[in-house]
Amino acid sequence: MSLGKIVEVLIKEAQERGEFDDLPGNGKPIDLTSYFETPEDVRVAQSVLKNAGITSPEMQLLREIAELKQVLTAIVDTGKKEEIQAKIQQKQIEFSLMMERQKRNRNK
Repeated sequence: MSLGKIVEVLIKEAQERGEFDDLPGNGKPIDLTSYFETPEDVRVAQSVLKNAGITSPEMQLLREIAELKQVLTAIVDTGKKEEIQAKIQQKQIEFSLMMERQKRNRNK
């Protein structure tokens, strides 16, 4: 049996046992917006760094934005919601500035 088939069987068995039922985001679409907002060459570099166990400041910022968006969906208090939205906006601006700096540095 090929490795691919073995993995498929193991995954199917785990699904039948319900091992994936309580995962965060279960049943929700994956939000890839921030992924596709990142230029392709940066994504490739980040992938290499991630595989090496190194996290770039840009990736850390994207992770923080995603976490804040997740927190935002759970908050009921409008004051707290506005505070979180402001943090998200500030971090998105930081990310945009980082990307712009990288773009300028590549064009030099």
